[in-house]
Amino acid sequence: MNGLMQWFKSGNKMKRWIFLILIGILFACYGLAKILVMKEISFKEVGEVVIIFVIGFVSIVLGLIFLNKRTLEVLIESTDERMENKKNVNVKSLIFNKTVYDQGPNIVVIGGGTGLNTVLSGLKNYTSNLTAIVTISDYGEKATNSRRELQLLPLDDVKDSIVSLASKDGQINKLFNYQFKNGKLQGLNFSDIYFSAMKEINGNFEDSIIKSNEVVNMVGKVIPVTLDEMKIMAELENGYIVEERSKIPEVVSDKITKINRIVISPTNCRPAPGVIEAIKEADCIIIGPGSLYTNVIPNLLVNGVTKAIKESSAIKVYISNIMTEPGQTDNYTVSDHLNAIIEHCGNGIIDYCIYDTGEIIPEFIKQYNLEGQDLVEQDIEKVKGIRFIQKNLSMIIDNHIRHDPNLVASSIIELICDDLKYQDKENDPQYLMLNNKLREEKRINKIKKSMKKQEKKGDKTKHAKEQKRGKSKFSNKYKDRIASIKEADKKAIQKSGKENTNKNKKTTKILQEKEQRMSSNKKGKRLKNK
Repeated sequence: MNGLMQWFKSGNKMKRWIFLILIGILFACYGLAKILVMKEISFKEVGEVVIIFVIGFVSIVLGLIFLNKRTLEVLIESTDERMENKKNVNVKSLIFNKTVYDQGPNIVVIGGGTGLNTVLSGLKNYTSNLTAIVTISDYGEKATNSRRELQLLPLDDVKDSIVSLASKDGQINKLFNYQFKNGKLQGLNFSDIYFSAMKEINGNFEDSIIKSNEVVNMVGKVIPVTLDEMKIMAELENGYIVEERSKIPEVVSDKITKINRIVISPTNCRPAPGVIEAIKEADCIIIGPGSLYTNVIPNLLVNGVTKAIKESSAIKVYISNIMTEPGQTDNYTVSDHLNAIIEHCGNGIIDYCIYDTGEIIPEFIKQYNLEGQDLVEQDIEKVKGIRFIQKNLSMIIDNHIRHDPNLVASSIIELICDDLKYQDKENDPQYLMLNNKLREEKRINKIKKSMKKQEKKGDKTKHAKEQKRGKSKFSNKYKDRIASIKEADKKAIQKSGKENTNKNKKTTKILQEKEQRMSSNKKGKRLKNK
């Protein structure tokens, strides 16, 4: 009741528009009633009734427009804490002032590699309160010429996360990955020069990374999990210890064994400033997707990180990988991924697991099979205490199976909205904005799908003549599959061809040696006869 009475306060300026709507309803009803009651009606009376009805209808429309406009202004006033003068708010500030969107859910994403960047690029469309906690784990590895020249930390994952969170990532991506080819800067990367300059200006790497938000116009912020020198080592099931991160997959494959445990050295690495605070303040914590043993688990092993996640009241979500990774997660299932994290960090670190439906065109899986990869099997019944959500998360980019950033982000936001519903916060501005954004995204996706269908129909009509010439409906419908199978067959033929050529070379060598022997024997016989 108190909430309802807030609408009728003099400062809210709502009563005038509600009153206008009521007058409009009275005029419209009066006009309709007069028509229904009157037995005979003249042209003059018709004109009067029409004018009364139009006045009523226009009053209702204007009242609704201005009431909605004022509602948006009240929303800005109640959510934008940094506004100096809240009494003279204009609805245009909702469009030009993005402060209201900063009230979105506070989401922390932990990981590294392409998986982390996929999640970030999708979530930045829903909230500005994003924090990426990334690993710096290339210590002990062979440094690039650029890093060695500028004496820099291994900041590749940090760089990629900044690019993913950039409001416009086209030119930033090209710029940060550019390598100079001429002059004194030859061999140096622009990103390394940038971070080196930022370190000189701000005094340390931590401030230079966080203050990149001002330079790059990022949505959210990036924090390295630790600034201490951290090495990733693997203990294999056969007891062998791999001390170099880059060699873990190779050694696992050569030894025909599995990873038993991942260890970071030193074991007491301190979290970077801001890491623990970000986790404690989070509404949702996302772990993965990414390389399980080299990008995901190492972040969780940094001193205090796992404890902060367990103590946090946030929703803890793990995004499962779609495909296995050679030398790391061969033949791993969803439960194997989760159990590996639980074995390293203990229970209570994951509440939900979002995993893919696995509905991928078989030909693309076949290509991955040739490289020793396969679909992550969905054996969710083997893990208890975790709620599972199955979603269609995959997409094909340049013949590679990847997580769709928009589908992953919408799945996470749906989960947050469901949690707000559970807390009876349907009227919360945060819930209303997220829910409206989800509806809008679904509407746009429907339009995109319908456009694709129309394009396919266009392609069918375009290739109708070709079908008449001899091409079947099957060849047009499954042309992508046929092309991929042909490509796989070509590779197989080339491989067998190389083997045949090697065999032919060997046989020709043997024949040549026999001929040489025969000719030498003949020469010997001739000499004896002489």
